[in-house]
Amino acid sequence: MLLVIEDDQNLAKLLEYNLERAGNKCLLSSSGEDGLEQLSRKSFDLVLLDVMLPGMDGFEVCRNIRQHNLYKNIPIIMLTAKGEEIDRILGFELGIDDYVVKPFSPRELNLRIRAILKRDRRQGGKMQEVLKVAGLEVDLTRHIVTLDGNELLLTLMEFKLLAALLKHKGEAQSRERLLSDVWDVDMTINTRTIDTHITRIREKLGKTGRLIKTVRGLGYKLEEKLDFVHAE
Repeated sequence: MLLVIEDDQNLAKLLEYNLERAGNKCLLSSSGEDGLEQLSRKSFDLVLLDVMLPGMDGFEVCRNIRQHNLYKNIPIIMLTAKGEEIDRILGFELGIDDYVVKPFSPRELNLRIRAILKRDRRQGGKMQEVLKVAGLEVDLTRHIVTLDGNELLLTLMEFKLLAALLKHKGEAQSRERLLSDVWDVDMTINTRTIDTHITRIREKLGKTGRLIKTVRGLGYKLEEKLDFVHAE
C-alpha cells in the first residue's frame, strides 16, 4: 500500500485514481502530522510526500520518518512544485529515494514507483548473499548494512548504490552506469543525484567512507581495502 501525503485534494484524488489504475492501493493523508500518525498505525510500501504542506512541511515529515525505528527504511518520493537544485539536494540529504517535480505525468510517476519497489525477489529460496569489505557488510537478501557489527541506516537508493559499488569493487564505474544499475528505469535523471547519494553514504560510513574513491571525469569505485592511517 502507498501513503500519499498531499494537501491539494484534487491532486490527491487524481494521484489515487492513477496509482490504483496501475495496481497500487493507496491511503490519502492531507497533512504531515496525519501522515506520520497513519505510518504509526499501518504498514506501507512507499510514501509519496508533498513538500508544501500546512503545518509540518515535507522536509520535516521526511526527517521524522528517517529518525523513527519502526518505519525509517520506507522509500520516499517527494512531490513538489519546487524544482530548484537546492530543494532536491536537501531532500536527498534527508534521505528521500526520488524527487518528482510538478507537473509530472502519471506514467512517469508510476515508473519511478515501480523502479523503487522493485526488490530483487528472485533471491527468494537462494542462499543468503552478503558482500563484505573492510568491516563493512551488505546483506542483499535482508537489505541490511552493518559496519563493524553495527547496523547502519541507509535509504533504499543508498543501499542499492553501495551494493552496486561492492559488487564491482576495484572497478571504476561511470555515473551513467550507476544510474542504470540503481534506478533501473529508462528515463533522464541528473547524474548529480549520484554525487548527492555518494556524499551521504560516505558520511554514514565515517572513516570507512574513504573506500569510495572519486574517479575524475568518470564516476566512482570502491577500493578493496582502506588507505593506511597512522594511529592517533
